[in-house]
Amino acid sequence: MEHKKATNRKNGNFAFRVHEHIKLGHKLSETLKGKLSLGAKIIQEGGRRNIFKNIFGMQEGEKVLKASQCYLHTTAGPIAGILYISTEKVAFCSERPITFSSAATGEWRKVPYKVLIPVGKIKEVNEGQNVDQEEQKYIEIVTQEDSEFWFMGFLKYEKAFRNLEKAISVSI
Repeated sequence: MEHKKATNRKNGNFAFRVHEHIKLGHKLSETLKGKLSLGAKIIQEGGRRNIFKNIFGMQEGEKVLKASQCYLHTTAGPIAGILYISTEKVAFCSERPITFSSAATGEWRKVPYKVLIPVGKIKEVNEGQNVDQEEQKYIEIVTQEDSEFWFMGFLKYEKAFRNLEKAISVSI
């Protein structure tokens, strides 16, 4: 009986995380289109590791530890994408391109939103959770230059955090 309760709690928690992950997007239809587009891209490029390699490059001996769908918190709101954790870097790339005006030409451009943090430049990693809804967890990464990056909406938060800790311990 106790095993059944634990399984139901775990499944309920995962269902909550899926719901929260999708809810963070601006519109349900746009979020679902982004997920379908991302799935097609992953298949087309032969997996998340290949996407990571194509976008961020890989050093000899570098290993991808985890690739997690999540959101990067920005002042403009959450941006859906994939957080890659490797033995050398933590990198984020948005699922969909963002539109911005080029300062040089004034033209509107669409590019993916990317963040790259060398593991050796990470000063600290903090776990956090919403005080009102404990199931809503986030990871804060602070760099040596005191830049802060907030990642949330993980489907498998614990795995992402453990792999981030592992990457940092390997670099020390």
